[in-house]
Amino acid sequence: MPVREEKPTWSEVPLSVRHEAERRLRSRVVRARRAFGGYAASATFHLVLANGRRAFFKAGYPPPPGSAAIFPIEAEEKRYRALGPIVGRSMPRLFGSFELERWHVLLMEDVGVATVPPWTQPKTRAAARSYARFHRRTLGKALPRWLSRTQHAEFGHFWRRLETEERLHGTASLAGRDAGEAREWIDVALPVLVERERWLATARRPFSLLHFDTRSDNVRLVGDRLVMFDWPFASVGPAEFDVAAFAQSVTAEGGPAPERVIAWYADILPLRDRELDASIAGIAGYFAYRAPQPPLPGLPRLRSIQRRQLKATLAWAARRFSLPEPRWLAAVAG
Repeated sequence: MPVREEKPTWSEVPLSVRHEAERRLRSRVVRARRAFGGYAASATFHLVLANGRRAFFKAGYPPPPGSAAIFPIEAEEKRYRALGPIVGRSMPRLFGSFELERWHVLLMEDVGVATVPPWTQPKTRAAARSYARFHRRTLGKALPRWLSRTQHAEFGHFWRRLETEERLHGTASLAGRDAGEAREWIDVALPVLVERERWLATARRPFSLLHFDTRSDNVRLVGDRLVMFDWPFASVGPAEFDVAAFAQSVTAEGGPAPERVIAWYADILPLRDRELDASIAGIAGYFAYRAPQPPLPGLPRLRSIQRRQLKATLAWAARRFSLPEPRWLAAVAG
């Protein structure tokens, strides 16, 4: 299995598209280095220009036959244009965009190479507090009406779906030889997890702007400022959902425990227990539902990442909800 997703090289980008990018950037590209990190197969490049400037090239393009890759570039561009004035330096500047030969290209500020992981305590603290400032900036404020106000609520049903579709055995099977122990634990914990996830449907306002995909491959830490890119899923909802998803992803990558991430975040923006509980349960349910599914063509690392996130989130849920320790998670492959 490939270690990372297949991405086109710069020479594989149609010549007309490369020339149009140079025309819009007003300089020739002297070096284009592929950007890896996320588990999508979009065409992404760090560009060095003849005039000394740098830019980032991101494009959706016709996916290879049989690939499951989806490039929501239209949604992302719409959010960059509408939200840039609202979030300021929390997102890269958009220099321009164009469509040519079925390629949809965004030309953006290059915010540099990956800064995390490793998630050291100082980096995690700075990121968590910057993330809280990002959410506090829009808390209760007017935001574009076309942004979803219910996207977070879609995570309020995965445990129930696993039960009604009789797929809990699939989640338990991730533990291999410990599948029996896993199923016993899930049966005990299920009523609590179902109850908590349901609370997402009635999450209380005020809401904030949510990035909705804040993981290491979508962020850079610039000093003590968290810069986020990949915005196609941005919506409006409880800040607790965004930070719960972020906190477990840090832990899944070997960083501090989610409780520490939450505590640093709460230094800046206090969190509501009910919304946080609902978010933890809902996110754990999402990974319990997705992780056992077959691999997707063109996305070779997706399921392994989801298994690691399941382990981090479900262990957190067990501690927070005073459930028995899920020792079987140690048998789930990362």
